[in-house]
Amino acid sequence: MINTLGALGWLFLVVAFGAIVPVVPTGAAVSSAAAYALHEYPYAIGLVVAAGAAGAYTGDLVMYAMCRYGGEQLARRLHWLNDEERLNAVRARLQRRQVTVLLVSRLIPGGRVPVLLAAAFAGVSWRTFVIANLPACVLWSLVYSTIGLLGASIFPEPWQGVLAAIVVILVVNQSITWISRWWGRRAARASTSSTS
Repeated sequence: MINTLGALGWLFLVVAFGAIVPVVPTGAAVSSAAAYALHEYPYAIGLVVAAGAAGAYTGDLVMYAMCRYGGEQLARRLHWLNDEERLNAVRARLQRRQVTVLLVSRLIPGGRVPVLLAAAFAGVSWRTFVIANLPACVLWSLVYSTIGLLGASIFPEPWQGVLAAIVVILVVNQSITWISRWWGRRAARASTSSTS
């Protein structure tokens, strides 16, 4: 039990750190933990979801506070603010549907950081952010845990399930990144040709 609690503590820390430093693959960490738990500690699967959600929520709150009080200068210094055009598009969406955009942002690879930045710079209230981000983090952790459980249920060895979960996460994330880039270029071409 102590080993399980220690592993859950590490999962919480990795996910919280990854929410602040967006290069850490937090989804893969949650999927891997769920895959491993299915084989070794099936009773801990709910705790994996909870630890992943708590880490994501804590990290998001820290990042939101940093963006809120550090502003655009801090975001530029930490290289969080790279795409002004995308940030402006997210700001426009946030003005129309704050809660919906905050809920969905965690499920879209690469979508969370622009939404956090836009929400912080647009002055979305703490109350709105805190309330909307909680179910978003739980849903995110549940989705990634499910991916890990699916991988683990197919393979007999824990390491195979962990590897399968990581591969699936990487393929899905890369596919969504390619599709969103293609969609963005297509929209840019359409807006350029309509203004000509």
